[in-house]
Amino acid sequence: MLVRGIVDAVRSVVRAEAPVPLHAPEFRGREREYLNDCIDTGWVSSVGAYVDRFERDLEAVTGAARAVAVVNGTAALDVCLRLAGVVPGDEVLVPTLTFVATANAVTYRGATPHFVDSETLTMGIDPARLDAYLGRVAEVRSGTCVNRATGAPIRALVAMHVFGHPCDIEGLQAVADRWRLTLIEDAAEALGSRWRGRHAGTFGRLGALSFNGNKIVTTGGGGAVLTDDPELGRRAKHLTTTAKVPHAWAFDHDEVGWNYRMPNLNAALGCAQLEQLPGLISRKAELAGRYARAFVDIPGVRVFQPRGGAEVNHWLNAILLEQAEQATRDAVLDALNAEGLGARPLWTLMHRLPMYAACPRDELPVAEALAARVINLPSSAALVAA
Repeated sequence: MLVRGIVDAVRSVVRAEAPVPLHAPEFRGREREYLNDCIDTGWVSSVGAYVDRFERDLEAVTGAARAVAVVNGTAALDVCLRLAGVVPGDEVLVPTLTFVATANAVTYRGATPHFVDSETLTMGIDPARLDAYLGRVAEVRSGTCVNRATGAPIRALVAMHVFGHPCDIEGLQAVADRWRLTLIEDAAEALGSRWRGRHAGTFGRLGALSFNGNKIVTTGGGGAVLTDDPELGRRAKHLTTTAKVPHAWAFDHDEVGWNYRMPNLNAALGCAQLEQLPGLISRKAELAGRYARAFVDIPGVRVFQPRGGAEVNHWLNAILLEQAEQATRDAVLDALNAEGLGARPLWTLMHRLPMYAACPRDELPVAEALAARVINLPSSAALVAA
């Protein structure tokens, strides 16, 4: 009965012909014009006017003092962690409820992900629970948070904004300050989302965005580092352009950097996409409202809603089953996908993946319950007429 009710509710909102993807890109602006300009001028690689323009446009949208465009969101997280001083042997606090890139980026630094629990309200890290947990397992020694069991420094805290919903970032900043942690925001899904008027990704010392093909704005593949620290912004640009010393013709490099530069072609696509961001957010908000109305009278399920004070980009719409029963969740997913309606569960929790099973972690009851309750529904802006 519940499964059929959910399918009927989704079908009442999504009237497009099957198959309907979970989230598809949309190109209705000047994308072709800008891409042709790159081809006509020959500026198609990692230097060009559109890269500079895209970075300035991101600064205007987010309010960050500096945005540095890179090849993808995982690279952006990698840069953030290096700039935060994460080194081999460190631990980094990350939510178990996240996409694998969050934990992978920590591993790229030679550090160890240390998994913590979430709260139901935002699906982000629970600040109160984190603070209490650190009180049991950690201490501050000479200004550094240290895991008493492993002896490893706990260097940073990565806060993730799930589905574009701002987490309790102010609460997490307070915890980070108390325990001498550098706060990094994984805002990969949160372009256009704000908490009390301030853009996600600009509260911590560093933030990371993603422009993958399934994001609200896409560059095909791409990401960006956000920061209000001028020196960190300069370092991010330098390190991601192979640490090359500026010169008219010489190839000198003053440290080990990365070739993480976003190509001009991708940035051109991003410039055209950013021009359409307000309209995309508006239509996705309309879609979210339609889902909310469709599910209002269906017992046993509710729509994941923004908390008061949050402006949400509604990247993905989600429903939560009242009971944490994976069998019911899977039955709903099977039924929706059988009708060509692209629906997905949460990502597999990080501590359940084989390469991260032995990592340090708190008890994770909320994340584990959410994993059995959450279902993402088709969320493309194209499902609402422009």
